[in-house]
Amino acid sequence: MSLANPETSAALSLLSARAVRERAHRMLAIGLEGRLPNFRIDLDRMDSAVELVLKTTRKAYPSLDVPFHSRWRHFVTNGDNRWATMAERTSWPDRAARARAEFDLAIVSVFLDAGAGPSWRYRDPITGSTVGRSEGLGLASLAMFAAGAFSADPHHPLRVDAGVLANISVANLEHGLQVSDVNPLVGIAGRAELLRRLGALVASKPDVFASRDTPRPGGLFDRLALLADGVELPAPTILAELLQQLGPIWPSRLTLGGIALGDCWKHSSLTSADATSGLMPLHKLSQWLAYSLIEPLQTAGIRVTDIDGLTGLAEYRNGGLFVDTGVLRFRDFEAAQRAHEVASSLVVEWRALTVALLDGLADSVRKRLGLDATSMPLAKVLEGGTWAAGRLLARERRADASPPVKVISDGTVF
Repeated sequence: MSLANPETSAALSLLSARAVRERAHRMLAIGLEGRLPNFRIDLDRMDSAVELVLKTTRKAYPSLDVPFHSRWRHFVTNGDNRWATMAERTSWPDRAARARAEFDLAIVSVFLDAGAGPSWRYRDPITGSTVGRSEGLGLASLAMFAAGAFSADPHHPLRVDAGVLANISVANLEHGLQVSDVNPLVGIAGRAELLRRLGALVASKPDVFASRDTPRPGGLFDRLALLADGVELPAPTILAELLQQLGPIWPSRLTLGGIALGDCWKHSSLTSADATSGLMPLHKLSQWLAYSLIEPLQTAGIRVTDIDGLTGLAEYRNGGLFVDTGVLRFRDFEAAQRAHEVASSLVVEWRALTVALLDGLADSVRKRLGLDATSMPLAKVLEGGTWAAGRLLARERRADASPPVKVISDGTVF
């Protein structure tokens, strides 16, 4: 594949957090001029969104010692940090071995968590309680990992092997995630296919995923450690590596110059003079995974810089916050009653505006708290924060706590 091909170069330019942020803010600017087809924007309502985020953050974290928004939060329940306990009880040969296991866990767990739907619940065998949505999927995927569901070596359960992933079945996931006719999980077939694709891709790239071990997703740690020279790594580089190395696993969507664009969609308002005209990259799951890989890197002794170089996440809790507070209003009220495909201009527009509005909201939150972006990066505002506030509003306004925009999901985007 020649990078001299202008389409290939244009495609690679979309595989970055910078492209997500730049195009999202362009979408916001068009919206503020009243030229978007699906939403009106009322920035006068932003204060109410900021106030709710501040209230939610202070209630959850009175000392404002907010952790990053990442998968690791979902492995903590009622003060029980299950992964930390497991990791501390494990005898690791070195810090890199633990980091590979944490990369394995984070990658598989994030890819399994693309929205659970309103009905699914996980019965936690430790507490007996039932847990839904992301928290339930987090606990379920951790339990599968701890039981060796993804390992080829029964003596070493805390790992994910490419060969196991490449052959995982819907039935395997249904068992681990407790899916049944009375406990349905949306997109279960899509999740299984995504993991099979991941396994096949990891096995096909030993230079990336098997430089220090047999092929496993956690081999990506060794590549990132090399890029960091063992010392320092910018967060946007984590995302760029995820997008370029794992891009081919995503279902067939848009490609440009032979490059799979992943979570990138068409919107007619985003015109440009090159081959990327009309394209809006969002990379939600990959960015959430990038956030989730920061802590394992830090534990391994690598300093992660430019965390705010990543963007807010274009998902339905953050996006729901802006719709439910009136910052975003449907142009067509009937559109709020219909379900929309992920590729629809309405959903693409909503998600892009969410990314741009999160930047403005984060700035306002910091000003109100008297903090800067170093002490309160976007990753902490999301956790404190916007995601929880969006869920709170959803619970208050709709019996099933569904988002205000109805999205038809295949289990690989949200």
